[in-house]
Amino acid sequence: MSLIEIIVLALIQGFTEFLPISSSAHLILPSQVLGWQDQGEAFDVAVHMGSLLAVLIYFRKEVADILMAWFASFGKQGQTDDSRLGWYIILATIPAVVIGYLTKDFVEVYARNAWVIATTTILFGLLLWYADVKAQQTKTIYQLNWKSALLIGFSQVIAALFPGTSRSGITMTTGLLLGLNKQSAARFSFLMSIPVILAAGSYYTYKLISSEATVDWGMLLTGSVLSFVSAFTCIHFFLKVIERMGMFPFVVYRLLLGVGLFIFLMWA
Repeated sequence: MSLIEIIVLALIQGFTEFLPISSSAHLILPSQVLGWQDQGEAFDVAVHMGSLLAVLIYFRKEVADILMAWFASFGKQGQTDDSRLGWYIILATIPAVVIGYLTKDFVEVYARNAWVIATTTILFGLLLWYADVKAQQTKTIYQLNWKSALLIGFSQVIAALFPGTSRSGITMTTGLLLGLNKQSAARFSFLMSIPVILAAGSYYTYKLISSEATVDWGMLLTGSVLSFVSAFTCIHFFLKVIERMGMFPFVVYRLLLGVGLFIFLMWA
């Protein structure tokens, strides 16, 4: 990979990881549309780890409160709102980790292509629009229950199976349909991304270290740093945008991207 490819792909991942427009789709598209060499799993993991660091730092207070309450819940303190939220994040993570691991080979062979991305970009963009317009959106993040958390977790599996769905997009959509307000749906989506990205990153990092293949660690570090900076910036402004404008700008973007991609594929 050239330096310009590293920079562009890392910034794309960072800016799109937490937007409901699919970072995986945007990372795959350059190889499909521009003819760039596919960056591969190692680079994907590196830039995702940069995004993970961004969400950990941005939500450091919430993460610390949840962790302390979760550990304290095993003692005399018992369950609190934060400890229950910790359990819900764990519960929501299980489907994606288990099913994602079992189906990773299928995704790599059959789902990483532009036709799938174009289709899922449009379909789940329309579903996001429906949730944004029709859902009640009256509940806060602390009004979640275990059933809702599990449903959001299973929705995350769809994103693992089909690039273009958007992990953040489908989990926010499900959260909205279950009655969460926009800020709560977004925050729960961000928080539940932490264990998923950490699990995937740890697995593929172990594979890289234990393999005999040559790894360009400088390229991976550069991608991680750029992804961190762009993801942190994205989170900050995204939470402000959805409060004022809702999900409409991202729905429009998804529809334009999907239609444009179909046109390109038919004429290519």
